[in-house]
Amino acid sequence: MNEPEKSAIEFVRLRDVDPDEILSHMRDPRIAAHLPLLTSQWDSRRVEEFIEAKEDGWRRDGLGCWAILHSGAYAGWGGFQREGEEWDFALVLTPDSFGLGPRITKMAIDFARNDRRISYATFLLPPSRRNFGALKRLGARHVGTVDYQGAAFLKYRLDTE
Repeated sequence: MNEPEKSAIEFVRLRDVDPDEILSHMRDPRIAAHLPLLTSQWDSRRVEEFIEAKEDGWRRDGLGCWAILHSGAYAGWGGFQREGEEWDFALVLTPDSFGLGPRITKMAIDFARNDRRISYATFLLPPSRRNFGALKRLGARHVGTVDYQGAAFLKYRLDTE
């Protein structure tokens, strides 16, 4: 008997999803609880600026944040973006997609392991996060607490080579 296929996860460009999906996502108070840099209310203009900033990363570095689709529906955004000499991995899922985090992260790390530009990835997590088991199972190690744009984050590093 065949196992049922897992629902497909796709990484696409943010510009390829309905901006209203991103707006609804970023206005959800359950998201704001874990995003210390989310200090202002989002509107359609803020979504346009966000997408353009992420597209700048693609133009500059050839890599950046994706929109993440689960079975064709918007599930959040994330990906690799340059922070100085490091590639930082971000992942911000819609509340209905929170359970997909480990699977999406594994897919992204597999991508990084096959991309010669990324010898290691960093993860900046807010102190409000309590469960780091998935990161540790991937092999990430805690390297300290850092200040980023005035907010404290727990920094993890994962070698990908």
